[in-house]
Amino acid sequence: MPIEVSQLTPYPDINAVIHEILSGARAVLGEDLVGMYLTGSLAAGDFDARNSDIDFIIATAQELSDETFTALAEMHAHIAAGSSKWAQEIEGSYIPLEALRRYDPANARHPHIFRGGEESRLFMMQHAGDWIIQRHVLREHGVVVVGPSPRTLVDRVRPDDLRQAVRKLAPVWPTPLLDDPEPLRHDGYHAYTVVTLCRMLYTLEHGTVVSKPVAARWARTAYGPRWDALIERALAWAIRWDDVGTTLEMVRYTLARCQTTESPKA
Repeated sequence: MPIEVSQLTPYPDINAVIHEILSGARAVLGEDLVGMYLTGSLAAGDFDARNSDIDFIIATAQELSDETFTALAEMHAHIAAGSSKWAQEIEGSYIPLEALRRYDPANARHPHIFRGGEESRLFMMQHAGDWIIQRHVLREHGVVVVGPSPRTLVDRVRPDDLRQAVRKLAPVWPTPLLDDPEPLRHDGYHAYTVVTLCRMLYTLEHGTVVSKPVAARWARTAYGPRWDALIERALAWAIRWDDVGTTLEMVRYTLARCQTTESPKA
């Protein structure tokens, strides 16, 4: 069942932004708004106010007209200009029911908004294969803001499809870090990288998706002392640039795992 928007999260300021998105989308879409769902860390249970954002998916009855897209873009621009610190910490998509049911690269261009700065605007984005994973999270863990259960809108994603989605994601991320590790100088991104690698490895092994903390705890046990200290520091946000060599070793291992179906060795 949908939860009262004011009680969706423990953060009143986040709930206020969610309410603003919902109200604006309702005003623009009318009966074409089928449902709104929280995904990402708010759904997976690993939200961290220090670095997480507000991830959402809005299901629409049909493809949006140019006029409707423009109205939604104006609505999001108004929200982004607001005083809340969460006003630009928003990432979400508007997906018609036919396309939401299952990922199809031939029908995967949808209105999307990225978090932060000039990117905090609505535009048409080609959804990549990682949206197989996003659909799984929506179906299994999505928080209903309004609308029917996401299980009625999204087909079950098979474990091997999740594994394959991770493999296809690897050339896009984290492979570029091997040639240019400079982004890891940002401690927050460095920590995010380590725990996300843990989640990729977990999905390759188990064929499902869990929160980053759960995947990190699993990886500490699965791989023993190999990356235990690194993962511990990532979870505590105490990671250092000095850790970059170990992190890149973990990147290489993850990429190698993407090429095999064997179980990981401790």
